[in-house]
Amino acid sequence: MALTRSALARAADVAPSAVRYYERAGVLPEPARTAKGYRVYGPADVERLRFVRRAQELGFSLGEITGLLALAVSEDDPCDDVRTRAEAHRADVADKIRALERIRDTLDGLVAACRDHAPTDPCPILDALRHDDDTAS
Repeated sequence: MALTRSALARAADVAPSAVRYYERAGVLPEPARTAKGYRVYGPADVERLRFVRRAQELGFSLGEITGLLALAVSEDDPCDDVRTRAEAHRADVADKIRALERIRDTLDGLVAACRDHAPTDPCPILDALRHDDDTAS
């Protein structure tokens, strides 16, 4: 089954520009070409792009995905290494969630202060953003 770049993109549910980007980034190998120089892709390319898309949806970077792809074709049992990488990524996600929760809590306080301010008072949100204190961090 030979696919054009557009057909590959449709099959993998990515934009054609993403296919070009992944080729340049080395995530997708250089495709075979027809006698006229057109790129042709196969089922393995579809699966690879789907893998990349799903890994990105989980927040893995392209560098991390490249490492996972290398493990996926490894002769050895990569499960321990993949689990270690997934655990490290999960810890990073947990840290980001805690940081976002702190931001949400700060914004909740600022929004509440805004609702309670008098028309003649300065805007508490703008005031907090003007000052380098713990209110806006």
